[in-house]
Amino acid sequence: MSLDYGNLCSVILKQYFGEVVQIVGDCLFVANWRTLYNIVKTTKLTRREVCKALAVLFKYQLVSFRPSNFNPNVAEYLLNRDEVLYVVRYARYVHRMQMEYGNIGSFICEEILHNGSQTGTSLMLKYLADANEKEKIETVRDIFVRMISANYLIKLPKLVQAERSETVAVPKLHIDVDDLFNPPNIDLSLLAKIRTGVIPLSHAGDSDTLWQINFSRFHQDFRDSVMIGAIERKMGSSAAECFQYILKQMYERTDPWQRVNDNLQQISNPFTVAEIKQLLLKNSKNFDLMTNLEQYITLIADDSLGFIRKIGEMGSGQYVVDLSQAFEELTLCCIENIITERFGSKASRIFRVVRMKKYIEQEDLQKEAMIPAKEAKLLSYNLFQEQFLQIKSIRKPGGGGAAAKAFFLFHLKHLQIVTMLLDICYKALYNDITRSNYEKVEHKRLIDKNQKLDSIVATMKERGESEDYIAEILETLTPPEREILEKVKNRIKILSKAELTIDDNIFLLQMYMHHCSHLPTAASAAK
Repeated sequence: MSLDYGNLCSVILKQYFGEVVQIVGDCLFVANWRTLYNIVKTTKLTRREVCKALAVLFKYQLVSFRPSNFNPNVAEYLLNRDEVLYVVRYARYVHRMQMEYGNIGSFICEEILHNGSQTGTSLMLKYLADANEKEKIETVRDIFVRMISANYLIKLPKLVQAERSETVAVPKLHIDVDDLFNPPNIDLSLLAKIRTGVIPLSHAGDSDTLWQINFSRFHQDFRDSVMIGAIERKMGSSAAECFQYILKQMYERTDPWQRVNDNLQQISNPFTVAEIKQLLLKNSKNFDLMTNLEQYITLIADDSLGFIRKIGEMGSGQYVVDLSQAFEELTLCCIENIITERFGSKASRIFRVVRMKKYIEQEDLQKEAMIPAKEAKLLSYNLFQEQFLQIKSIRKPGGGGAAAKAFFLFHLKHLQIVTMLLDICYKALYNDITRSNYEKVEHKRLIDKNQKLDSIVATMKERGESEDYIAEILETLTPPEREILEKVKNRIKILSKAELTIDDNIFLLQMYMHHCSHLPTAASAAK
C-alpha cells in the first residue's frame, strides 16, 4: 500500500472513530501482523486504550486476529486496509437499500453500519419503535429475510467452544459456508412479547446470531451500474435494460468475482438469446426490447466496448460476458478523459494512437496523430514525464564498424498508469476530507449558532409564535455572519460532491485492478 493510501486511512479513522483509534490504525498499517505488546510499545498508549481501540476496529470488521506463529497463546492483529475505504461509502450503501427496499431496508442497513453488527430481532424492534407510521411486524421481517436472501447481509462467524481438557488463549471463530446466508427463524409471537416487555430480549431465538453488511454484494451492484450506465449513454435505455438481464443470467452460473489466471481469460459461462428472452417474458414490460432482442444483443456484441462477444449459434446465438475487456475499455476511456482535462484534446489523440499502435516512434506518432512535429513532441514528452507514456529503446548494432543505431518507441503500461492514478485519487480524497474537516472546525461556532437558531425557530413555529417574533430571533445572526455561513456551506457542499466523484474514479480503477491484473485485491480476499 502507498503512503498516500496510508494518509487517507489515517484521516478516515480519525474522522469516524477518534484519535486513539487513528494512532492504533497507523501502527497496524505499517506492519502486517502485530501483537498487543508490540502495539502498546510502538504507540506509547496504555494497554487499556489499545484494547479499546482494537475492540472498536474489530467491531466494525476493520481488523483481523490470529494466533501468533511464534507463540500460539498470543494473538496477532492485522488492519484490513482495503475495508477502511468502505467507511467513506456508507452513505452509498444506505441509498442503495433505500432504492431497493424502501425505508425499512435503509434503516436496517444504516443501523448495522452504525453498530458494526446486529441481531435480526433487535433490528426489527428498533425499527418498529422508531417508525412514525404503524408497520406490520410481518413486513419488517419479510424485508429483512429478503435482504439476507439477496446476499446484502451476511452472518458473522460464531465463537468455537473449546473442550474442557483444551486451554485456548486465542479464541477461534468459525461458520460453515452454507450457513452464511441462511435466514434466522424469527418467531413473531415471541417478538410481540418482547416488544410489549413480557419477556426480555435475551430470550429471543436469534440472540447469538449477528449480521453484518456484505460489502462485496454492494460492490457487485455498483460494478453493474457502471457497465449499464455506459451502455445507456451510448446505446439507449432499451440496450441498457437488455444488458441488465444479461448480467442477471450470468450470475446464475458464474461467480461474480472470478479473476483472470495465467491459462484462462476471464469470461463468464455461456448464455443464449433464448434464455434472455425467457427472462424478459417473465420480468420485463419493454415491448420494444422483447421485439428486437436479437438486434440489441448484436448491437452490444459488435460495439467497441466489447462487454459481450459471440461464441456460437446454439439457442439463437451463444454469448459470453467479458468483464476483463469491459473494464479495460472503461478505464482507458477514463484515462483519456483525464488526459484531455489536463493536457488538451491533442494529447488525448496522441494517447489513443499509441494505444492503437502498441509501439510507435516519434516521427510516425506525429504523422498518425496529424499534429505538427514541434507540438507533438512537446505533448508526447509531457505525457512521458507524467508517466502516461513509456519509452522503450531498441539498439541495432551497426555493420562494418559503424555506430549502433537506437530506436525509441512510445508504448503504454496500463497497470502502471492505473496504479499512479489510484495514488493521485487517494491523495485527492485525503485533501478533500482534510479541507472539509478544516472548514467545519474553523467555523464551528457559527455552524453551531445556526443550528441552535434553526431548532429554536422550529419549536416556535410548533407553538404558533408570531412571524414578527420569529424574524426578531433570526436577526441575532447578523448579515456578515449569514454571508460567511453561506460561503462555508457552499464550500462543504462542493467538497462533498468532489468526494463522491473521486470515490467513483477509485472504484472504477479498483475494478480494473481486480479484473485485469493478477494482483491481490479486496474483492478476491473477501471471496
